[in-house]
Amino acid sequence: MLRFHGFLFGVLLTCTSCSTWAQFYEGKTLQEAALTDMTSQVQPGSIVILGENHGLATHRDQHLQVLQQLRARGFKVSVGLEFINYTDQLSLDLYRSGELTDEQFLSAIKWTGFSFEFYKPQLIFPDVQNGEYSLGLNLSRTITSKISKNGLANLDEADRALLPPNFELGRSSYKERFMAAAGAHCKVPENCFAAQSAWDDTMAWTAVEFMKAHPEQVLVIVVGEFHAQYGGGLADRILKRLPGARILSVSQIWAEGMSEDEIQQELQPSAVEGPRGDYIWVSKP
Repeated sequence: MLRFHGFLFGVLLTCTSCSTWAQFYEGKTLQEAALTDMTSQVQPGSIVILGENHGLATHRDQHLQVLQQLRARGFKVSVGLEFINYTDQLSLDLYRSGELTDEQFLSAIKWTGFSFEFYKPQLIFPDVQNGEYSLGLNLSRTITSKISKNGLANLDEADRALLPPNFELGRSSYKERFMAAAGAHCKVPENCFAAQSAWDDTMAWTAVEFMKAHPEQVLVIVVGEFHAQYGGGLADRILKRLPGARILSVSQIWAEGMSEDEIQQELQPSAVEGPRGDYIWVSKP
């Protein structure tokens, strides 16, 4: 049985509009932990995967804590964001070098959806003067939309060329979990999973290529929570492309409105896929 007194008397964090109580857990043992327990395990060459509920200030602020701790340990820390396509890397480099304004950059990459100001602190965290990088990791939504609607087989040659080399669908246990979570919302669930897999495998490919070129750095990836959970999405694809990669994942549980029993259930490892993350961050107002 988990003990939740640590949850109730956890660290007080701040977000844009509220105060948040949070507790950090070790993913295998479900014992209460400190953020330093995770960051102390990071070494040059590590990839740190940080899950998030998109647009949630608490998670954004927690991620900045991770980045700051890693920098305090003396690492070169580069950051990859799910929301930026790898094909937009040149525009991102120009932006980080000061050659594009915010408005010019956002126009060049056709930014839509979430507030750029919300994610900007993570994007500009790397010190480019010190050889750190801000990275676009993902595949264009235009292509993933085509996959989800019409399937991989109907991509044209130009679109197919943008898929990662040796692209593969995600593992079967990940597919089962995806189908349970999203299958009912898809007209053709198999196509939706192919699009999800293209998303994961593209991010894995770009991350691995970066780490091969910069093994002295730490790469922190900010990604949607489902991609991070149970090692079945992004982490699995990274390991397929770089066996033995040192990966640490942090899964997030936003527990607003949840009972302690419900939180405990969310924390439990999957009988098929194992722990939800190497570490799990539970937080609520």
